[in-house]
Amino acid sequence: MNAIIYCRVSTDKKTQETSLVRQKEELYRLAKQHDFVIFKCLEEQASGYEIEREAIFEMLEDFEAGRADCLLIQDETRLGRGNTKIALFHQLAKRQIPIYTVIHNGELELTESDSMVLQIVGIVEEYQRKLHNAKIKRGMKKAISNGFKPAQNLSNRNSAPGREKLEVPIEEIVRLREKNLTFGEIASTLNGLGYQVSKATVHRRYQEFIIIDSNKRNR
Repeated sequence: MNAIIYCRVSTDKKTQETSLVRQKEELYRLAKQHDFVIFKCLEEQASGYEIEREAIFEMLEDFEAGRADCLLIQDETRLGRGNTKIALFHQLAKRQIPIYTVIHNGELELTESDSMVLQIVGIVEEYQRKLHNAKIKRGMKKAISNGFKPAQNLSNRNSAPGREKLEVPIEEIVRLREKNLTFGEIASTLNGLGYQVSKATVHRRYQEFIIIDSNKRNR
């Protein structure tokens, strides 16, 4: 398997440089022990409670792109602490990325409490997804019941299903607003049709239309 080595220390003190060197040496030995191919070695000096870390973003991008198959760390605190650790565990678990540590001399064994939290997070995420889909369906039903016909109204209806549409159809926002749909319902309806648009964006585009239309009328 292709492996990513991740090393972290919490400060930029000179004494921490030896810690990074030691981590790398131990992790290279762990990789050799399991016959892993080192795809990349990432190291940084940052707080484990901080989630916005450049090396973390790079690591997740590599896993998302399929360039690496597993993660090697000294111990779980090197990946993160507190909520950050749980969030990263969840992201890696979703991508089915195994974590190997020096401490365990093999694959990471989660504590019972961490496992329970991850299960709860997974359940909550699944219900959030169901709620989002339900909102889309509800918005679509309300729009259609008010006479909205997506097959006739969408100018780019011939696009492939699921393809992201970059332009927000202002004419459809206005049309749906005139049918008394809320901005949230309009956003859900357009999302169901493939437009990646938020409630705030719908509201902003509608207000822009109102201003432009008002200026035209006053000329």
